[in-house]
Amino acid sequence: MKRLLCILSGMNAGGAEGFLMKVYRELDKSKYQMDFCINVKEKCFFEDEILAMGGKMYRIPSKSEDLAQFKKQLTKVIKENGYDNVLRITSSAMGFMDLKVAKKAGARVCCARSSNASDGDGLKAKVAHRLGRVLYNKYVDVKVAPSDLAARYTFGDAVYEKGGVNLIHNGVDLDLFKFYPEKREEIRKEFSIEDGVTLVGHVGRFDEQKNHAFLLEIFKELHGRDANTKLLLVGKGALQEKMQERAAELGIGDSVIFAGVRSDVPHLLSAMDVFAFPSFYEGMPNTVIEAQATGLPCVIADTITREADITGLVEYLPLGNAAEWAERVAAAVRSERADTHPSFISNKYDIGSVVEEFVKNMYR
Repeated sequence: MKRLLCILSGMNAGGAEGFLMKVYRELDKSKYQMDFCINVKEKCFFEDEILAMGGKMYRIPSKSEDLAQFKKQLTKVIKENGYDNVLRITSSAMGFMDLKVAKKAGARVCCARSSNASDGDGLKAKVAHRLGRVLYNKYVDVKVAPSDLAARYTFGDAVYEKGGVNLIHNGVDLDLFKFYPEKREEIRKEFSIEDGVTLVGHVGRFDEQKNHAFLLEIFKELHGRDANTKLLLVGKGALQEKMQERAAELGIGDSVIFAGVRSDVPHLLSAMDVFAFPSFYEGMPNTVIEAQATGLPCVIADTITREADITGLVEYLPLGNAAEWAERVAAAVRSERADTHPSFISNKYDIGSVVEEFVKNMYR
């Protein structure tokens, strides 16, 4: 059996983590396994599931906490367990440093997967990213990304244009992500959403990247035009309390539902009527792909790769004009769900095709 060691900060609900779990669930575990080396000390959202599937969890200090101990303990994990294959999930090239440690510890194949198309606007982050490419790029044997923008950002335009990055889609299990009429009714009943109410949805952690503040401005505009609307926000994060306060300030607090982290995302998507996603940047947003799998129309920021539209259900808008967003969100609502699964299969966004590509790249 071949075991892949995945290095990332934690295994809580998130885009990159969700991608790994989708693949892990479908792997032939008589041939392939996935283990995880993380920094967070508390129990992770996916931890029990990982252990139940035969995976291992290693906890080591983060580089920012104690660089010397990080290198020492990562080296120990790789050497003592004989890992030939190591995957680092990162958007910044500084993450490639981990693969230098892995290579020196004996790993034969070191892989890096880009998780985003930016790390924000900070000068320090930009300098570190460029420095990381110069110092550590030679330790990356396999480069993968979920989209063109993520590939270009993490690995550079030249590498991408020369074919040096393999794109592995953020695919979905089409048996799981589909429209559930009965679950739609259950979820709407749970949150006291009456028939005829238009439910706008969003799935994502509460941090600056996801731009919840602008989403609340959009919903205020929409709700002012049609009081028969509600907003469902799925996820948690550092800015959640601030966004709850902001919703109250805008006078829409009673119409915004903060649902927290949920394990029934396909059912929540079925309950929604339109998906709004005004992120400042993304690699390839899992939730937009999953929303399309349920036939849900999406209005998203034009900062996001055009590759995210695999069904024709996605409309792109520039950030800044909440009134325009409200108008387009309202117009996107459809009376019936489209069957999008043929598009997923033809574009190889089904989980079977994704697992095949993952195995080919990661388990060399």
